[in-house]
Amino acid sequence: MAINSLVLLVDMYGCPNRCKHCWIGHMPNKQMDKDADVWIVNNFKRFFDKITYYSWLREPDFCNDYRERWNRDNEISVNSKPQRFELASFWRLVRDPDYVLFLKEVGVKKVQLTYFGMEDMTDKYVGRKGAFQELLKATDILIANQIAPRWQVFINEENKDQIIQLVNLANVLQLEERCASIGESFEFFVHCGSCEGENRKLYNIRIEKDHIPEKIIPYYLNYDKAITEQECCNLLKEDTSHIIYHNNEQIVLYVSNTFDVYFNFTHMTEAWKIGNLKDTEPEEMVRKILDEDTDALNAAKEVTIKALVEQYGNRYSKKTFSIGDYKSYLLNCYIEDMGK
Repeated sequence: MAINSLVLLVDMYGCPNRCKHCWIGHMPNKQMDKDADVWIVNNFKRFFDKITYYSWLREPDFCNDYRERWNRDNEISVNSKPQRFELASFWRLVRDPDYVLFLKEVGVKKVQLTYFGMEDMTDKYVGRKGAFQELLKATDILIANQIAPRWQVFINEENKDQIIQLVNLANVLQLEERCASIGESFEFFVHCGSCEGENRKLYNIRIEKDHIPEKIIPYYLNYDKAITEQECCNLLKEDTSHIIYHNNEQIVLYVSNTFDVYFNFTHMTEAWKIGNLKDTEPEEMVRKILDEDTDALNAAKEVTIKALVEQYGNRYSKKTFSIGDYKSYLLNCYIEDMGK
């Protein structure tokens, strides 16, 4: 019997960037065979009422035939259609004048662009020289075509002073006024991200809450819910429950370019892998998906949050977290040690 709704995000073409904040982790770029999409969908057709297919997992539209690709994603989806959200390829925006027209055609009203400070810092964190200038050019292209840019900014101890400069730059460029002139609002928000994937490697320079510049606080996402690691430890030190990730009616899966399958709960490492589509029978893959049967999820049921805090928490740390992100950080510390 077909059940549930499935969303497939597949890394068919790769990504031009190697961002230091990437929460799913870096993967090699490898273009998948053109017919891999239908083969992947067919693996699940018998088991799910709805399947929504996306041909990208990292940079959207990172293929030359992005129009045809979008149409194909729609065609091979089952009783469902993919959505555009606020994501687009800034790499393509500055290289292909037709791309912004495509974005307008498919109804994009806002596009998120990610910064890590000024030019040197953003180029360093995106992993590509010239990325900062491309982001500025992309901002101009979007506004000129009645699409609002949405600046997302990651902050840490290394770049915190440059974030102030970035606020000033947005004001100098009059982005609020320019977006208002096209009937849209300009969004500028700052956060430190989760502590997973590549961003996990930046734990040592994760910003302390007292070090967030005062000028940045109005822009900091959910600042009222941001607490220190010390506060997280105090809140969780007697918590005898377990960290359990769980799907509801809709299941979201990430598929790597080597056909490894993961839930979208956290980063894509071996312990979190559900299986590989090439060597796992469809019935077994779906069973593992529905039973949420992975090494990491099974291990999480065996350790309490209290035990995780005792083993991995730093009760003296003032590093900034949300309570949910901190739980994920603790669990992944445990999972990594388990695999050693």
